[in-house]
Amino acid sequence: MKTLARLGTLTALAAVTPSLAFAHSGGAHVHGFFAGLEHPLFGMDHLLAMVAIGMIGARAGGRSIVLVPLYFVSAMVAGALLGMAGIGLPSLETGIALSLVVFGAMVGLASPLPLTTAAALTALFGLFHGNAHGLESPESAGGIAYAAGFMLGTSMLHAIGVLFVLKLDRWPTTVRAAGLVTSLVGMAIAAQAF
Repeated sequence: MKTLARLGTLTALAAVTPSLAFAHSGGAHVHGFFAGLEHPLFGMDHLLAMVAIGMIGARAGGRSIVLVPLYFVSAMVAGALLGMAGIGLPSLETGIALSLVVFGAMVGLASPLPLTTAAALTALFGLFHGNAHGLESPESAGGIAYAAGFMLGTSMLHAIGVLFVLKLDRWPTTVRAAGLVTSLVGMAIAAQAF
C-alpha cells in the first residue's frame, strides 16, 4: 500500500509542476558546455527518459547495455540536426511525453524486449528529444559546446540507469516499479500537453 501511495504522490507532483516537466524553453540558456551538461538534469522529462533508457539496455543485458543508449543518442543527434535545419517534428512535446510512457512500460515489462525492438523504439523517441533541442540551439560555438555538454549529460544519465538495474538485480520488482512511475509521470505530462 505504501508503494501505491508513493506512486500516486509522484504522479500528482508531476501533474502540478509543468515548469519541471518541459525544459524546452529555448533562449539564452542554450549556450556553453556546462549549460548543456546540466540541462538533462533539470527537466523531469529528460531525467526520467535518460535513466529509463539505461535501464532498458541493462535489463536486456549483453551488448544492449551499450547499444540501446547508443541508438538513442545517435537518433537524438539526427533529430537535433533536423531541428537546426529548421525542420520540426509534429507533436513534439507530446512525443516526448509519450516517450516516458513507452520507456517506463519497457522497464516495467516482466521480460525485456529484444534488442532490435528496444533500439528501434528508443531511436524513434530520440528523434523527438533531439529535435526539441535542435530547434532552440543557436548555430554558434556556444551552441556546439552546449550540444557536447548535453550529450555527455545524457550519457551520464544512461549510465545511472544501467547502474540502477545492475545494483538492484536481486530486486527486480523495484526496477519494474521505477518503470511504472516513469510511465505514470509520462501520462501526467501528456495530459498537460493536451
